[in-house]
Amino acid sequence: MQVQIWSEIACPWCGLGSHRLDRAVERFEHSGHVEVVHRSFPLGSGLPEDRTLSVREFLSAKYGVIPGQAGVPDIEGMAAAEGLAPYRVLDNRVGNTDLAHEFLAHASAEDRNGEVWNMIFRAYFGKAESIFTLDGLLGFSDDLGLDRDRTRQVLADRRYRRQVQEDAHQARQLGASGAPFTVIDGRYAVAGAQDTDTLLGILCQVWDETHPTVLDADNDAAICGPDGCAVPAAHA
Repeated sequence: MQVQIWSEIACPWCGLGSHRLDRAVERFEHSGHVEVVHRSFPLGSGLPEDRTLSVREFLSAKYGVIPGQAGVPDIEGMAAAEGLAPYRVLDNRVGNTDLAHEFLAHASAEDRNGEVWNMIFRAYFGKAESIFTLDGLLGFSDDLGLDRDRTRQVLADRRYRRQVQEDAHQARQLGASGAPFTVIDGRYAVAGAQDTDTLLGILCQVWDETHPTVLDADNDAAICGPDGCAVPAAHA
């Protein structure tokens, strides 16, 4: 079973949604048969590439409110209640994430998909580390054991820009209007950071629909296998 999750790396709901999906897969009876694939859904392309902004100032200017105010969800508190602490949202900075998504695509091409997404989420929300500069991304490349010079060249050439754009385009074609957006086994699309129990229920539902239950009605029934055919005791 494949689970694809589209995210904006600097989106607090995406970080929380990824955490919830991980917990759901851990609790899933058939977790060993689940492949989680992270995909890009950039939302910060309109922000400046040469500087970052205070999250508080950005949210206040764009929406007029910030998390924690009356009627606005306390994302940091919700994350802490689910084992993500610290989870720095307000005391953080936001910027253009296009290059970060291209780095994520590069690391994914080097078979580091889940590892790199989890690393960047932890660095950004757990430690408020910058994910917006080339030097910062090269540091993550070192942590992953990737070739620094090759990574630098890939990012300088913007080699994965089109792939990141195509990722987002595919999500929109599937019905996404924002992130996180999750598609389970190509059958169910789930919008938003759904709770762990809901995600677990969907995993179970999809598994049951695609994997028939084997009924062992007669232990003496004749059967053939790789080592030959067994004869029922009554006919031996």
